[in-house]
Amino acid sequence: MFKAVKNALKVKDIRKKILFTLFVLIVYRIGAAITVPGVNAAALQEISSTGLASILNTFSGGGLENYSLFAMGVSPYITAQIVVQLLQMDIVPRFVEWSKQGEVGRRKLNQATRWLTIVLGFIQSIGITAGFNALSSIHLVDHPGVQTYLTIGLILTAGTMFATWMGDMITERGLGNGVSVIIFAGIVAQMPGGIRQLWDDQIAGESGSALWMGIGFIALVVIALIIIVAFVTWVQQAERRLPIQYTRRTTTSPSSSYLPLKINVSGVIPVIFAGSFISTPQTILMAFQQNHGGDTWYQVLSTIFNMQSGPGITLYILLIVVFTFFYAFVQVNPEKLAENLQKQGSYISGVRPGKGTQEYVSALLMRLSTVGSLFLGLISLIPLVASNVWNLSQSIGLGGTSLLIIVQIALDLVRQLNGLTMKREYIGFIREPEGGNGK
Repeated sequence: MFKAVKNALKVKDIRKKILFTLFVLIVYRIGAAITVPGVNAAALQEISSTGLASILNTFSGGGLENYSLFAMGVSPYITAQIVVQLLQMDIVPRFVEWSKQGEVGRRKLNQATRWLTIVLGFIQSIGITAGFNALSSIHLVDHPGVQTYLTIGLILTAGTMFATWMGDMITERGLGNGVSVIIFAGIVAQMPGGIRQLWDDQIAGESGSALWMGIGFIALVVIALIIIVAFVTWVQQAERRLPIQYTRRTTTSPSSSYLPLKINVSGVIPVIFAGSFISTPQTILMAFQQNHGGDTWYQVLSTIFNMQSGPGITLYILLIVVFTFFYAFVQVNPEKLAENLQKQGSYISGVRPGKGTQEYVSALLMRLSTVGSLFLGLISLIPLVASNVWNLSQSIGLGGTSLLIIVQIALDLVRQLNGLTMKREYIGFIREPEGGNGK
């Protein structure tokens, strides 16, 4: 990784991309430190360990800690993406039609996603503000009222749209997927605080045997972390290579080729989707807590959508599994893949073109997604269970989710840096004879 960064910094164009990405992230971190007017951020300390607060703080890139302009982060945008992609599954005919129109349809779907982001962001921001205000003994909002909540909702929604725009700018002019990079940077920025919290919980104020037990526990956590990082990296880079043959040879067609399909086709997206999806019902429930907190239906739903409870953890893992299968078929559309191979005059070795290729790829995706979903579910489950067993902070319990995001995005960034560097070397190799030696 360090070698890839070192080589990339030597190239001016790539260096500009890196500096632009860092500049946008600095702007985001500055915005994440500016508290929304009319809010007492100190009230969040009482509820910072709750499941919803930890999830939102993770997916907002640390913006919720100070109830900042970016307190919602890109979470509403991710939820809107989920909804729009679900509606393309033969639910809304217009969305299905747009999904088949190429670049034009993609722009229309992106526009619909942004409008839905505004709606979800506004509703979610008001719900969270009202809910957190009711949960804390120190009121989060200085002067509660309809006008105050609407103002805060507008500010947080504008912050979400600005964060989404910055993510798009990173995607276009920087490195990596902008939304993922923002979440990645926020998680990395919170790591020192998480380490300090673990230290305080296990060692601070202890002496004698209790001190050594705390040190031993932290050592076990570090060893487990190293093992999990190695395992996650190994699985995320594993792939199934399908040999490709060509029916007609041209000057541009290679003599041999293969189609790589990752074991975990969906990457880390299902984890982000599941976290955002489970936080939305929690937000809605918070708006009813003050008047219906003692009702049976409220307590049942609160338990189901609480990641500190058994049913909540089960639902979270189930959502990860479901989204893994769903997003794998979104990423690799077997029908379009078979059609594109036919147009290129190529086929998978031993598989009939057309319908046969579609069925083969679909069956293969099901098998790969089974392994991928078990992998994602296991990595996300272990820290949550450990957090409940040893009564650790919920932010530590979400460490598996954070770890998956960090490793996946770091691998993607290194892969993109290597690709840009290699592309630059090829361009230099091709252009060298024209003016290199003056011949």
